[in-house]
Amino acid sequence: MSPARFSPSRRARLTALAAVPLIAVTALTAVAQQPASAAPGCSVTYSTPSQWDGGFTAAVAVTNLGDAVNGWTLTWSFGAGQQVQQAWNAQVTQSGSQVTARNVSYNATIPTGGKVEFGFNGSSTGANPSPSAFSLNGTLCTGDVGPTTTTTTTTTTTGNPPVGTLPSSFRWSSSGQLISPKPDSTHANVAVKDPSVVYHNGKYHVFASTYTDGYNLMYTSFTDWSQASSAPHYYLDRSGIGTGYRAAPQVFYFAPQRLWYLVYQTGSNASYSTTSDISNPSSWSTPKNFYANGMPQIIRDNIGNGYWVDFWTVCDTAKCYLFSSDDNGHLYRSETNLAQFPNGFTNTVIAMQDSDRYRLFEASNVYKIAGKDQWLLVHEAIGTDGRRWFRSWTAPSITGPWAALADTESNPFARANNVTFPSGQWTRDISHGEMVRTNVDQTMEISPCRLSYLYQGMDPNAGGDYNRLPWRLGLLTQTNSTC
Repeated sequence: MSPARFSPSRRARLTALAAVPLIAVTALTAVAQQPASAAPGCSVTYSTPSQWDGGFTAAVAVTNLGDAVNGWTLTWSFGAGQQVQQAWNAQVTQSGSQVTARNVSYNATIPTGGKVEFGFNGSSTGANPSPSAFSLNGTLCTGDVGPTTTTTTTTTTTGNPPVGTLPSSFRWSSSGQLISPKPDSTHANVAVKDPSVVYHNGKYHVFASTYTDGYNLMYTSFTDWSQASSAPHYYLDRSGIGTGYRAAPQVFYFAPQRLWYLVYQTGSNASYSTTSDISNPSSWSTPKNFYANGMPQIIRDNIGNGYWVDFWTVCDTAKCYLFSSDDNGHLYRSETNLAQFPNGFTNTVIAMQDSDRYRLFEASNVYKIAGKDQWLLVHEAIGTDGRRWFRSWTAPSITGPWAALADTESNPFARANNVTFPSGQWTRDISHGEMVRTNVDQTMEISPCRLSYLYQGMDPNAGGDYNRLPWRLGLLTQTNSTC
């Protein structure tokens, strides 16, 4: 398996493509102060649909019970040291415990009986009580829209609170093979690959590519990794996603819309489906494309004899970004406003490139480091020995600049030479995968502590048609965490 053996016919657009459950919902009340003689009256519902060790996602809904509002400011106080980290659909600032949320251009008006919603991610140091009172345009809340049902689910964490930092070199321990093909009468699969994973409501939810005589997507879930091998597989061609080329999934919860997104390849475009219930694999919607005009021109100009693969979505407080690779030494990035997502992706640029195509091949991931103004990029390479491995970089923002972290074969992010296999070395490839994140939402946040990475590997003696290589899934656990 030398790099020269990865011919286009064998690539065939092949690959590409946690601990965060929903939490208690609490109803609170607020009032509205409208301009001049406007009669005040409103209600605020504040909920935390996601919580994890050291952080949370909050959703705020303001219902106007008085005269129409044109321009609004909502204020409240946190009582346990919580801090707002990033927001959407509002401009949110904080001074001490006092928080101020102001409208953005497209939601300044709230008609009588109307409602506006926004959300944010926050940090916490233990307890995370809901605010006890809100004021809208300076007037204390007194309105009420009735009780809100409270639901409680189990929370978990993938490590200690994010007080550590990423090391300059990494060490890992690998599980054995955790997820293998489960053929049935209509899916004679020979491989499971390109995994995406989230931990939500007490379960790991895993999506992956499968291959028979073409690519398909599968879903499985389980409460503990020890159950992964026996968990049933659901083939997503039985959902609205349908049949045809589907590969390289990425799953996340887009908090502003309260929808789960599954991003994947459909051969000539980046596509997505949505659902409100990640645990119901039959509920995914029919595919839609991100790029109305297909492949951006800058990719056409640089792709050479490569393939457009491995789409990765990540958002900050203002924009969402869509990354992709071309198997030809280029990493691309497109962008759209957070409020426009999933529409409007444009301004496609080369985010990173390497004159050696095999050093920047495919399967990029971009993550927010919890508690820090830092982002981590990992990207798959093909080594001088023909084996797959990962390089890494960090940056102060999604748009860079990217500085090398662990990016050489002698000091890799993840490669056979920095991974131990307590149960026996079943692979020499550390290939396409995803971190087990500390948050399920669009920020792709991970703790810097004791990283876990679900990846694809295979029998070192396997060969032949790339698409039919016997990929299986295993889990890396960092053994040199700084936390």
